[in-house]
Amino acid sequence: MCSLGLFPPPPPPGSATLYELNNVLVCGRLCEPLPLAFQSQLAGLPTLSLPKDGLKAPGRLEHGTRPAFIHHREALWKRCINAWRDAGLCGLLKEIASAEEEEGLQWLKTGSSSALAVCHWLSSLHGSLFPHLSLTSEDMIAAFSQAVDWAGCTVRAFAWHPHTSKFAVALLDDSIRVYNSSSATIPSLKHRLQRNVAAVAWKPLCASILAVACQSCVLVWHLDPTSLSTRPSSGCAQVLSYPGHSPVTSLAWAPSGELLLSASPVDTAMLVWDVSTENCVQLQWFGGGGVTFLAWSPDGSKVLAATPSAVFRVWEAQMWTCERWPTIKGRCQVGRCHQRAFHPPCEPPPPQPWRRALTSLCALQTGCWSPDGSRLLFTVLGESVIYSLSFSEYRGEMQGQVGGSKTASIVADLSETTFETLYGEERIGGEVHSMVWDPTGERLAAIIRGNPDSPGSQTVVAVFRTRNSPVFELLPCGFLRGEQDAQPQLIAFHPCFQKGALLTVCWSTGKISHVPFFFVSAHVPCASPSRSPVVAMPSGSVREQPLFSEL
Repeated sequence: MCSLGLFPPPPPPGSATLYELNNVLVCGRLCEPLPLAFQSQLAGLPTLSLPKDGLKAPGRLEHGTRPAFIHHREALWKRCINAWRDAGLCGLLKEIASAEEEEGLQWLKTGSSSALAVCHWLSSLHGSLFPHLSLTSEDMIAAFSQAVDWAGCTVRAFAWHPHTSKFAVALLDDSIRVYNSSSATIPSLKHRLQRNVAAVAWKPLCASILAVACQSCVLVWHLDPTSLSTRPSSGCAQVLSYPGHSPVTSLAWAPSGELLLSASPVDTAMLVWDVSTENCVQLQWFGGGGVTFLAWSPDGSKVLAATPSAVFRVWEAQMWTCERWPTIKGRCQVGRCHQRAFHPPCEPPPPQPWRRALTSLCALQTGCWSPDGSRLLFTVLGESVIYSLSFSEYRGEMQGQVGGSKTASIVADLSETTFETLYGEERIGGEVHSMVWDPTGERLAAIIRGNPDSPGSQTVVAVFRTRNSPVFELLPCGFLRGEQDAQPQLIAFHPCFQKGALLTVCWSTGKISHVPFFFVSAHVPCASPSRSPVVAMPSGSVREQPLFSEL
């Protein structure tokens, strides 16, 4: 089992990680050039600096449009319609209960007050079972975003185009910029519904269609790659919305590009969109309290769906059946309770109230698939370990089953470790916030959150060398460091880098840098994106598998 104690010491203060060569991470000043033989590999890729000072954070969304207009007296029925549209049933009952009209309405006001009290009681009961439902939309997005500090960082979401050197960046001011290595034009996308962006995702096998997860809907931008316009019209965006499906915190395209998945922590259904017709199918289940994170396997056969509670599911994308894996509260271990002498206690969660509540439920935090879709790596809130699940491919009569193993192995222990260096002690370790696997299957990067209760603990990017066949291996590579006082916020691998792997890191200072890993790939799995899953309603049977950990 891999551990941080096997890693080389982190780079010295004042130096940044430049690249990997001969299995060694090379550090130096950011202005130093790459080796001459590799300089052409990064030609045209912009290294951006997007300071927070130049961006204006949007104000909090008002519930409704009433504050924007001068107050005037409206008929009760008009006010009720507006309240229903803006705040649903509770808003309607509150409007009737607070109505000033007295004649003949006293019985209606009394009944509405009683019904409103019942609604508040039921809401508080539901909130005690699922603490995230008591959060505001902004806090909910911050809790489940893959960005470390979504509320305060400049870059809130990042996505590489799956086929070209083009990427989209969602910023603090709710704008989205698209950068292309072969074009000097930088389109800036803005829309009145583009608020509190949590995720962006490019459509595969397509030049310029970008899906955006917003507070109230999913926007699908259709961009003309030949256009020289820097401000595409809002008419270029499709609006996909569904009642009760907001805020949207995660998106995932099918590798074939035909279907789009969206998830919301307040909606227990995962929506499967046919973007061309703007129709969707609900993949509904009971329990879990919502869906927070989605990851479609590169071969298109499976989908990981995380929930805010102690359960996650893996869907099979042909017949749309799923298997669920419950996790056990207490010591935040996955599966059956048993003693594990090697396992460290859970790291204390950060001080945010929403994070304390969610950590107690041991929700799945992040996950990523191997390039061939046969292995899933995932982490749990409050745990400083990486788990691994393997999957088998069924054919014939067994086709339509997920094929997940009954055991999850702990493959990495990331508990806090102290490194003695020439510059003093450095503490590194804690829970994993986000994790990405490169398309060759030979490099894995993870953002490890520092322990706020431990002086000197810091948030870092740890890089592993991996191999998935014939046996799975996870070996230490090293830590990445950016410029002075920069903390990693988001990470993503370039989907088609030729000389190994290219990791993009978005830093807390607003800088976006690219770190190349130069190596000769031993084997590149060939996923088949042409296989298109068929939208079907899920079957009623869900296999429940107890999951336990083993060495």
